[in-house]
Amino acid sequence: MRIAILGYSGSGKSTLAKYLGKVYEIPVLYLDKVQFLTGWKERDRTEALGIVTEFMKQESWVIDGNYTAYLQEQRLKQADHIVFMNFSRIKCFVRAYKRYFKYHNTSRDSMAEGCKEKMDPEFIWWILYKGRTKQKRQHYNKIIKQYKDKTTVLKSQKQLSLFMKELFDTTSEKDALCRNT
Repeated sequence: MRIAILGYSGSGKSTLAKYLGKVYEIPVLYLDKVQFLTGWKERDRTEALGIVTEFMKQESWVIDGNYTAYLQEQRLKQADHIVFMNFSRIKCFVRAYKRYFKYHNTSRDSMAEGCKEKMDPEFIWWILYKGRTKQKRQHYNKIIKQYKDKTTVLKSQKQLSLFMKELFDTTSEKDALCRNT
């Protein structure tokens, strides 16, 4: 099983990736951990691509993150399932704000060690505007259209909760089918 998770900042991609990794017992790659080193320093692009390339060689995986430069097209083609987290700007901001207070002065599991949770004007602007340009929305719409047969779009916490519940309720049955084929 290969799962690609895309979506807007603050939508819950990393939390869902962690959940799916546990439910399916498969490895998870957080692209934020690939992009950043301690102290929010950006990793060398060649090294980062090597990490993603090696990870994608595995039979099963969950990859959390957008990063088009990190083999996004290949990830989407290889994925058995794509989840697009399409929460509203305000919902993403509120979620990111809550996350900031939860992890203040610490690093989340989905971030490189030493990348302390932050909420600065630049990140707020990214969540509300810069990360949702017309070009970015068109890019996501193209992905949804191109991979419509294997894409789930989640627009609310209610949809996300239902999605997670359905996966949990049916996982043992699905796993049994996958292992017997």
